[in-house]
Amino acid sequence: MAGTCQTNRSLSRRTFLVSATAAMTAASCATPRSRVLGDKPPNIVIILADDFGVGDIAALNEGRGIPTPCLDHFVSQSMSFTDAHSASAVCSPTRYGLLTGRYCWRTCLQSWVLDAYEPPLIAEDRLTLPKMLKKHGYATACIGKWHLGSVWAGEGEARKKKADFSVPIQQGPITRGFDYYFGTEVPNFPPFTFIENDHVLVQPTDQMPENDASVHVGFQGAPMAPGWKFDEILPTLTSKCAAYIHEQAQSKQPFFLYFPMTSPHEPVSPSGAFKGKSGIAPIADFLMETDWSAGQVLGAIDAAGISDNTIVIFAGDNGHSAYTGFDVLVQHGHMPSGPYRGHKGEIWEGGHRVPFIVRWPGKVAPGSSCDQLACLNDVMATCAELVGAKLPEDSAEDSVSLLPALLGRAEAPLREALVHHDVKGQFAIRQGPWKLVILAGKDSPPAFELYDLGRDIAEARNVAGQHADVVARMLKLLDEYVAKGRSTPGPQQANDTLDIDVRHIPKERWARPRT
Repeated sequence: MAGTCQTNRSLSRRTFLVSATAAMTAASCATPRSRVLGDKPPNIVIILADDFGVGDIAALNEGRGIPTPCLDHFVSQSMSFTDAHSASAVCSPTRYGLLTGRYCWRTCLQSWVLDAYEPPLIAEDRLTLPKMLKKHGYATACIGKWHLGSVWAGEGEARKKKADFSVPIQQGPITRGFDYYFGTEVPNFPPFTFIENDHVLVQPTDQMPENDASVHVGFQGAPMAPGWKFDEILPTLTSKCAAYIHEQAQSKQPFFLYFPMTSPHEPVSPSGAFKGKSGIAPIADFLMETDWSAGQVLGAIDAAGISDNTIVIFAGDNGHSAYTGFDVLVQHGHMPSGPYRGHKGEIWEGGHRVPFIVRWPGKVAPGSSCDQLACLNDVMATCAELVGAKLPEDSAEDSVSLLPALLGRAEAPLREALVHHDVKGQFAIRQGPWKLVILAGKDSPPAFELYDLGRDIAEARNVAGQHADVVARMLKLLDEYVAKGRSTPGPQQANDTLDIDVRHIPKERWARPRT
């Protein structure tokens, strides 16, 4: 049956049609909290790899490619979603969707990502995943790459800002629901130093070398902490995560740990133990270190004796990047995008189809797979149902609970459809086997391409001309999602801007605010 989860490692792609009442069906599959949680709510750990493609785990690709023993073992313990997607093909929008359950294109950011020193993307009054979990007794921490903006004191705007690093940072992670934060805003953006809670840990009194090719030329000469080394970032974050897990394991309070990794995103900087380990290229070494890092976090959970009451989600934030060694990996038999077209930033499947793997001993069948259409946005509604939270009408507008699928109780599709967005601001919409891609220049009329992913997973045959009715139906649904301010049942909500145009590439990266 379509939309089912299998207790085997088969990664078959089923073709199914999603009914217009799928979201209503999802509600009827909801599982009472008391039957799921037991006496103590589970700890929740999310490991979000950065620019980690759907093909970057060997176990999900018949053992081919770069060795990933830690994640391979994790897959054997978990449920793997075979049709899972990030909300965007790039990072800031995806992180927004994960933490809010809302499509980022509903904000004023219509393309690309947040630049250095830009203000928060998540509105201060918006309910976030950590805020919601805090209300239900959870300790919350974010350790890793933030890339959702903060307010820095100083003069100037965005990357040209002369920030005053002695002043506490405003509107950062600890104002968006996290009790504790440690990490970097973005590893290849200034300031090049660690941030803890609302302050920089070491004052960036030095400058990034002018000839350092690890960063964009515009950031060479930018503020840097003395002795800053890119290859120490991931090991430091990994160690911090392990320490946090062991500390929280001593508490009776459940915890939520969000670990947005800095790898294998650029700067591609494998640490000493991994340099040259693959025998292929630095990006392959960095993939191996990413696997190790995830393994360390999983090992800490096991060593702390809390595995049975801890849900762990591993996912990628978008497809693998094209500019950090993609072609070299392919030449050596490693396919970062698997059988799919494209890579990070693109509207094609390789841009937004990601690994999404969930371990919950005793609840989620180990070594299982699920072909439900899923999105990282869905983590919000899933966790809400998990802890028995009723989400307000003005939050998580694009989030659907996957809990019925995780528990093996979903007998129908949980999602009506899914909207995709790329780095340029182009849209696509997926429903059942159909994917409608809207291509346009800034001033040219849109072109529509339709793909039947059930028969053409590589998006090689545009069949829009043969199925004008499907094109019209899906375009109408996308327009409705935009107009209603939500894609889930509920009262109409307001987007942050009136300038959302699904038929054209945005003329400006930032659209005008609604008011």
